Amino acid sequence: MADIVSELMGALGRDKVSADPNVLRLYSAEPEGLSGPVEAVVFPESPEDVSSLASLAYRLEFPIYPQGSASSLSGNAVPTRKGVVISFERMNRVKEVSLVDSVAVVEPGVRIEELNVQLAETGYMFPVDPASQSVATVGGAIANGAGGMRGAKYGTMRDWVNGLEVVLVDDQGTRLRLGCRTVKCRQGYDLVRLIVGSEGTLALVTEATLRITPLPETVVTALAFFEGLEGLASAYVDLKSRRVQPYIAEFMDAPTVRLASEGLDLPFEARGDMFLVSLESTPEGAERHAKFLEELMRSHGAREVRVTADPSEAEELFRLRRNLFPAQISMFRRPGRPLLLLIEDIVVPPSRVPEAVRALRALDSKYGITSSLGGHIGDGNLHPAIGFDPTDPESTRIAAAWFNDVVQVALSLGGAVSAEHGIGLLKREALAKALGERQIEIMRAIKAVFDPKGLLNPGKLF
Repeated sequence: MADIVSELMGALGRDKVSADPNVLRLYSAEPEGLSGPVEAVVFPESPEDVSSLASLAYRLEFPIYPQGSASSLSGNAVPTRKGVVISFERMNRVKEVSLVDSVAVVEPGVRIEELNVQLAETGYMFPVDPASQSVATVGGAIANGAGGMRGAKYGTMRDWVNGLEVVLVDDQGTRLRLGCRTVKCRQGYDLVRLIVGSEGTLALVTEATLRITPLPETVVTALAFFEGLEGLASAYVDLKSRRVQPYIAEFMDAPTVRLASEGLDLPFEARGDMFLVSLESTPEGAERHAKFLEELMRSHGAREVRVTADPSEAEELFRLRRNLFPAQISMFRRPGRPLLLLIEDIVVPPSRVPEAVRALRALDSKYGITSSLGGHIGDGNLHPAIGFDPTDPESTRIAAAWFNDVVQVALSLGGAVSAEHGIGLLKREALAKALGERQIEIMRAIKAVFDPKGLLNPGKLF
């Protein structure tokens, strides 16, 4: 592989290639604990650099692992065999913002939070907001088909990408422009949506034309705590039954709330099962919406309700939900023992969320464990989680059985095995179970057209 590193440095320049062991270690792992072998990390600064890398990989037949910030949770960016990680962190320019066209043209290394800080100055936003938005990049979100807290109203990445510039791994490192700048665009097969959510297995994204939308004039947020998930779920069903489309609708169970609140110095007592709801409003309608939310929560047994239309006060309410992932790590960590965190990412029709919650709780009793439960209840996207010791055979067996049962809960209720985290390494068997052999065959054939030598993020999806 030393020859490949030399070839990379010759093609791209020494300052864009690293084989430092500390750098390799940093770029070979994901937050859930998975890691893989890496021989070099490449830091392209232009589409031309990406094209040169793709052409070299095709000629020398080494795998490429595209990476944004490596914040995914299903092994999506983990190397499976020795190869090269391509980190897009230096391709981080917002190239254009057009309010008239309602688009932002960006490079893949732009962080979503930074994009929204810039857009907020114009009164606009990019609405896809994964929990990791402070580090998550546009390119990573495209690869994963990311969602987030605003998914209840605005959907996922596939709804907000108009066009892409991509590079193919072929002898020329071919550059293609897919899709359009416009929202309406019918030009044969929709290759943009094929790339979105493909987990870096088809092409390397070097530019994205994203839809943007005006910021809401006012947002009313309510944080409520319930003594049981049943009351919380019934409050959500009641909310949707009243012809209300939440801007955000999130939840966390009581054990996770307790851990998530530790060290946050919150201006309220965080105890019980948490329901966090935001509604778009106007200055004139904010008081009415605030009253509506408080009355609805209390009618379903909420122990405490906090409601505000003030953005700074709302940020205090959101801090608890944004601490979900650190809380899940704390919940399962055992001093002196290794930890792998399994954060599931299932989705069910929102009308069946109460059934899903009951089924997931039954798994705790079945396996004698305590899971964490939270997620985006507004679009039926649930994130049950457990931790296990990968060196303990019994712990590993229970984790695998629980994981499979969670997948079955989703499928039995008319849902899907993944909503936003993707398939990666962890859900390949689940995907095959959900789709069947023929659909997987079609996907393999599509990959062979885009990536005939199978060099892009090998071992993912199937």
